[in-house]
Amino acid sequence: MRTFDFAPLHRATVGFDQIADLMDRVMSSDLQQPSYPPYNIEKTADDAYRISIAVAGFSEAELNVEVKDHALVVSARKAEEAEGRTYLHRGIATRAFERRFTLADHVRVEGASHADGMLHIDLVREVPEALKPRRIEIASGLTNRPKEIAAAAVN
Repeated sequence: MRTFDFAPLHRATVGFDQIADLMDRVMSSDLQQPSYPPYNIEKTADDAYRISIAVAGFSEAELNVEVKDHALVVSARKAEEAEGRTYLHRGIATRAFERRFTLADHVRVEGASHADGMLHIDLVREVPEALKPRRIEIASGLTNRPKEIAAAAVN
């Protein structure tokens, strides 16, 4: 498999650090994504999303949800179990995990809830007014013509 060096891209672009970081993550040699715990991502409205993660066996105190550097980080660590338990079969996975989701621009975490072995994280995309499309009125007639600038004033 080919590997690409994006170092020249870092030097030639200013203000596009997120794009270069994203390319580095995509092209990294660690292509195997963890499959534990399983999760769903659903669109609940035009600008609203929900991530549902199966966290059976973990309490709310053992779960941690953080947002840092445009990434949502969900992690869990099981507290030490009491001595004296002997399992004949242990099928419920309670191993520690950390799962990362890269958030797009203007997406914020609205809240999280834990019920019935599922951790639900609600996300909202809030585009600032300055970035929303706006309609420009087209004036008709000669009343709103731009004024001509004298040639001497341009230099």
